[in-house]
Amino acid sequence: VQLQASGGGLVQAGGSLRLSCAASGRSGRAVSNNAMGWFRQAPGKEREFVAGISWRGDSATHADSVKGRFTISRDNAKNTVYLQMNSLKVEDTAVYFCAVGRSSYAGNYFSDYTYWGQGTLVTVSS
Repeated sequence: VQLQASGGGLVQAGGSLRLSCAASGRSGRAVSNNAMGWFRQAPGKEREFVAGISWRGDSATHADSVKGRFTISRDNAKNTVYLQMNSLKVEDTAVYFCAVGRSSYAGNYFSDYTYWGQGTLVTVSS
């Protein structure tokens, strides 16, 4: 499975961005049966969980740091997961990674995910 993340860029604090992650490859069908998630890694920090969504899209979880500002969603017909980011803060600056879950329901831990995308950089300026 290949995951291609896009949508990152430079934005001022308070602004919005929408990240997309498209899955492709032989296992594209399997991806629609798995949870998907977003993580991020800021310079000098460990990768942290941002949001996860179940295979049907009917259950989602968000980290406390982004709750109320970020929303994860998915379109299984397009094998794509999205992360809508509003009210961005300087501390949201990081490389954002999408990942495919090991099961149908989203977990909060790195080990809950298997295939990873290459990441897209989000920079929030003050």
